Amino acid sequence: NTLLSWLPDDLTGQRILDAGCGTGALAVEAAQRGAAVVAIDLSPTLVKLAGERVASDHPHLPGSIEFLSGDMLSPDLGHFDHVVCMDSLIHYNCDQIADALAALGQRTRGSMVFTFAPRTPLLALMHSMGRLFPSSDRSPSLSPIAHSALLQKLDTHPELTQWQGGRMQRVASGFYTSQAWEWTRA
Repeated sequence: NTLLSWLPDDLTGQRILDAGCGTGALAVEAAQRGAAVVAIDLSPTLVKLAGERVASDHPHLPGSIEFLSGDMLSPDLGHFDHVVCMDSLIHYNCDQIADALAALGQRTRGSMVFTFAPRTPLLALMHSMGRLFPSSDRSPSLSPIAHSALLQKLDTHPELTQWQGGRMQRVASGFYTSQAWEWTRA
């Protein structure tokens, strides 16, 4: 809800990219506010499930949702007013996050809101302990990122000079912790 609350209340006529849409919950909320949402995820299974759920539970949304399976960075997706990357960058290192946002920023008019895994002592410990298990027994690795390191990468990336950092909020629930951040056109 944090990322969605940073978008305008009325999204009528605006095009939104929900990058890493999962089951489509955020896409539905944005479409209920009038947005034309492109919801993309790497998992064809999640995309199929999301499409079926929306068709049965929300047949008459004020906006629209196009569910796709594929690469959220593909230029073929077109241009957007806003981009939302909720937990889709948590497996990326600083350089990869900066490059991904630079690629998305080239095609975004308004804002990019995203989450990353913050480098906290607890998360660093859990990350280190997880490496003790064989790779076949663990889920994809998180890349805990220090806010200062990410800020430095984003501030100095040549393709992000037209962007500036905005609101930031820690999101925590049980074992889940992420850092939400808004970037807007300067």
